[in-house]
Amino acid sequence: MAGFVVWRKGGGGGAAAAAASCVRSGVSAYSQVPSVARHLHVTMVASAAAAGRSASSISQQDMVIDRQKTAAVLNPKEAPPEKVVPPDKIGNQKKRSSSSSSKFLLLGKSEEELQDLAAAHGERKYRGRQLHQLIYKNKAKEIQDCAQLPKLFRDSLETAGWSIGRAPIHHVATSSDGTAKILLQLVDDRLVETVGIPVEETPGANRLTACVSSQVGCPLKCTFCATGKGGFFRSLKPHEIVEQVLAIEEMFNHRVTNVVFMGMGEPMLNLTNVLAALRVLNQDLHIGQRMMTISTVGVPNTIARLATHKLQSTLAISLHAPNQLLRSQIVPSAKAYPLEALMEDCSHYFKTTGRRLSFEYTLLEGINDQKHHAEELANLLHHWELGRHVNIIPYNPVADSEFRRPRKQAILEFVETLAARRVTASVRQTRGLDANAACGQLRNEFQKVPIRIPSGPSA
Repeated sequence: MAGFVVWRKGGGGGAAAAAASCVRSGVSAYSQVPSVARHLHVTMVASAAAAGRSASSISQQDMVIDRQKTAAVLNPKEAPPEKVVPPDKIGNQKKRSSSSSSKFLLLGKSEEELQDLAAAHGERKYRGRQLHQLIYKNKAKEIQDCAQLPKLFRDSLETAGWSIGRAPIHHVATSSDGTAKILLQLVDDRLVETVGIPVEETPGANRLTACVSSQVGCPLKCTFCATGKGGFFRSLKPHEIVEQVLAIEEMFNHRVTNVVFMGMGEPMLNLTNVLAALRVLNQDLHIGQRMMTISTVGVPNTIARLATHKLQSTLAISLHAPNQLLRSQIVPSAKAYPLEALMEDCSHYFKTTGRRLSFEYTLLEGINDQKHHAEELANLLHHWELGRHVNIIPYNPVADSEFRRPRKQAILEFVETLAARRVTASVRQTRGLDANAACGQLRNEFQKVPIRIPSGPSA
């Protein structure tokens, strides 16, 4: 989070001393700074702004995942070294944002932070409001695209190492039902998926859901999931999560109304950045907290930590099995985070926040889709007094997978069995089957290793 730079009048030692004083201090006064100091020391000022923290920023200390405990559960294979495109090779890549060589990113900054950044560069604060609108409403991709801003301000930002931080689109797959999957190419050439799902609820009232990723790949390696088959590389930064929503809004020329963290990766393993992105989506893109859902298969200690933030967003638990034995076969991380411990944490979350959880259950033919599985699931939820809603997800076929999608009759019988035991269940409408819409499918077509940089001379 960017912080605030203080300019003090009469700091002693002329313009250079005034600039140095302003970098060291933490309060604000902008109007009486000599212009020579504003422009001569703009890089120093911008660096201080980037390093500071605003009062509204999320406490990272409160949300740091206990890496040792998490590693004991997940034991993910270390990611290969990140490979960044050298500046002299960029000409051979698809057009990308200049953020690959930038120190600081504007995407993810709040309106207040951008106002303070503008003031730190010798501009009036309203320029920060203009910049905020250009980034989040107009979807500007480069600072020089912001023609409404003075050229001196644009040049000053770029000189100080700022860029907007947008990512280019690598590939788009569309489905006959309107679903679109976007493959974004990140600065290190990793690919990440996001899906736009349009729904016409009533004539003239459309809902657009963004299914966003929180990591490049996933270390949990659930047996039925395409994302895990593609390997795990790293967690996404807040701006890379926000970027996905902006890309969907641009593609559909429609405001995103709902966001679900159900794409690639495990959100709870990237909790700090997920919460930072959620703040931007809520406060800067004006998507209501109740319109956002965080989905998790379960990571020790993180549900209790999330509860302390008292979010109005929905927490969705990916169960996929009604007992520990079966769940540990489908979800490897369940071996170290037993079902009983997960349900106990869910109960604590409900009691702490007053927010009911939803449960996700992927139906796999002949594995977890029998009537006795539904009965056992209902008993489990009632035992923990959490049996309000189950979201049934018929398996989305994945290449080279031994799992199959259940027959329609089996799906209906499963739902009816739950209903007979006072558990409400809905079947998620399958979208984008012809667009490889299951998590990780499209990405796996294009990248299981980083995109190779051409070895020949740049164009």
